[in-house]
Order: sequence, then C-alpha cells, then structure tokens
Amino acid sequence: MDIIISNNSSSPIYEQITTQIKEMILNGSLQEGDALPSMRSLAKELRISIITTKRAYEDLERDGFIESFTGRGSFVKAANSEILREELLCQVEELLVEACSKAAMSGQSRQELTETLELLYDRDDKPE
Repeated sequence: MDIIISNNSSSPIYEQITTQIKEMILNGSLQEGDALPSMRSLAKELRISIITTKRAYEDLERDGFIESFTGRGSFVKAANSEILREELLCQVEELLVEACSKAAMSGQSRQELTETLELLYDRDDKPE
C-alpha cells in the first residue's frame, strides 16, 4: 500500500494514514472487500508505532470506510453512497474555504470569484 508519511506535516501520522486510505477508497484504488495490510505489517512498512496504525484503522472503521474482523483482518466496507458523498462534500467545502480566503487576500470580488468558479465548473475536461 502506497502511503506516504510526512514528518513536516501539521497533521498527526494517524490522520495522514486515514486521509490517504479514504482517498484510495473514494478514487476507486481500493474496492469493496479489498483487504488492508495488518496493523503490524503497515506499522513495520511505515516504521511507525502499531498504536498509530490502530488509531487510523479505528477512525476508518468509525467513519464507515472499513470493517475489521478478529483473526481475519480489516477490509474495505461496502460503499455507503451517502457516507462517500458526505466525505466528498466536506472536502469540497474545505477547498472552497481556502479558495475564498485566497480570493479575498488577492482582492478578488465575490462576483469575480463566482465567475471563475462557473468557468472552471463548465470546463470540458472535468471528470464525469
């Protein structure tokens, strides 16, 4: 599993793991039923504490992205489209907050920002 841990990030390591696994599920890299590495093997691979991987897996399970079975491991849970949609909406909101902040810093008006958003949203190369 390709998880990249940054020691320079302001996010704790368990959050970095959680975020990256969620991204893999949302973009289809991980499919329903796919097995995740054991907590021990992921901790060894990333050279981090097993407690950190345990926290990440617990958060993923709490958020409905994976399910864990004693003795069998952790697996990507059947996609609940409402959970996935809500997660994507939260990500969009975070990005829009950042965009609004940067627009304000650059002196861009609300109307200019709205026009930019409409142009970007209507572009021909956006994913379906």
